[in-house]
Amino acid sequence: MFDNNVFKKDSCKNIEENGKVVSYELQTLITYYRGVPLSMVEFIKVAVDGSEEPTDTIQLSIDQEDWFTLAEAATVTTYKWEYGEPLYIRVMKKDGLLKGEHRVQLTVATRTAYIPVPLVGVKERAVVI
Repeated sequence: MFDNNVFKKDSCKNIEENGKVVSYELQTLITYYRGVPLSMVEFIKVAVDGSEEPTDTIQLSIDQEDWFTLAEAATVTTYKWEYGEPLYIRVMKKDGLLKGEHRVQLTVATRTAYIPVPLVGVKERAVVI
C-alpha cells in the first residue's frame, strides 16, 4: 500500500562538503498512517547495484541539521518522524556514488503502536547521478 513511500522518486543525490563529495543521500516517507519517534526505526538498509552498504555508514535526519547513526537513532525519542515528512538518509561514502546509472534499493523497517512486528518496506529504483 505504501511501497512508493519507501524511496522517494528523484531524491538520491551526492552530498558535497567543502567542495568534495562525502556521501550520498536519499529520502523515505513513513509507511504507516501516523508519525513515530525516531527511536521506532527498527533498521534501514541501502544496497547499490546489489551490494549492501555497511550499517555503520548510514545516518538519519528529520531536519537535515541533526544527524544520527542507526545506533544513536535507537535512543532518540525527542524527534518525531511525521506522516508526509521525509526522513533523510545519508550513506557516508567518500566520493558518494559514481556518475551514471545505479540500481538503489532501500529497505526501511519501523515499529509502530499496536502492531507486534516491524513494518518493512522495500523499494528499488534506477538512479542517475
